Amino acid sequence: MKRLFVIGSMNMDFVTHLPHALRPGETLLARDLELVPGGKGANQAYAMGKLGGSAVMLGAVGADLHGQHLVENLRSVGVDTGPVRRTEDSPTGMAVISVLPDGDNSILVLPGANAQVTPDYVQAHHHLLEECDILVLQLEIPLETVMYAAREAYRLGKQVILDPAPAVEGLPEELFQWLYLVKPNETELSVLMGHPFDPAALRQDALALQARGVKNVLVTLGGAGSYLLQEDGTERRLPADSTVQVVDTTAAGDSFVAALAVALSQGKPLDQAAEFAARVSDIVVTRPGAQTSIPSREEVGL
Repeated sequence: MKRLFVIGSMNMDFVTHLPHALRPGETLLARDLELVPGGKGANQAYAMGKLGGSAVMLGAVGADLHGQHLVENLRSVGVDTGPVRRTEDSPTGMAVISVLPDGDNSILVLPGANAQVTPDYVQAHHHLLEECDILVLQLEIPLETVMYAAREAYRLGKQVILDPAPAVEGLPEELFQWLYLVKPNETELSVLMGHPFDPAALRQDALALQARGVKNVLVTLGGAGSYLLQEDGTERRLPADSTVQVVDTTAAGDSFVAALAVALSQGKPLDQAAEFAARVSDIVVTRPGAQTSIPSREEVGL
């Protein structure tokens, strides 16, 4: 089995349920409040561990109970958390997640200690880049860190997967040439391309990303499934399970990326890895919370 390496964010999620999206000037009474381990990087590492992958996490938390809980939760599924930085200077990152009745959500992130995931920190753990086979990155840590890690991993011949979330305009062009795969959703694809999302232009947009250097493009489309354009020009549309009752979409994208990486680490070809990722994500949206919603490999049934 190949070694997975996640460099990314670690947050404590404060999850509440709202009857509808907040309007300017409006006050709403929320139904409840739950504290759930989260952060895009930690979600992905946790899902990798729970799905049977061999993963190591590099991130930062504060010297507080939230940080301790996040680290212990990752350890519970076998993730190597040895490199995780505990900082006295900043609190553990937090995310306030509002879940709507249809399962959609909006997320406000307070980075906190995630800002301490610096290039120097990654450089101090350069041996982990050397030892891994697949590196997974997101954009909840400083962009300069993402750039450094992606460049180094590419130089070392590793497969680099980028989940371009939260969406960032004007990503440096050189980043794309270091990527084995980029996995945007509809909103993130729109930001990457600089124009509104158009389902009829999926292939055109994916080809444009390949022209910038990305080898493979995988776009998740919510209830419409996902779209894959591979390096050899082969394209495939993977439908979502229409019978799924959506409860909460939090961590659906994170679990998709994690499941994809696990399947690749176990020798599956990219299209089959995408099928496995879709199965996992279909389960995640039927459950509340972030890491609490992620299934085991046995539950996925593959």
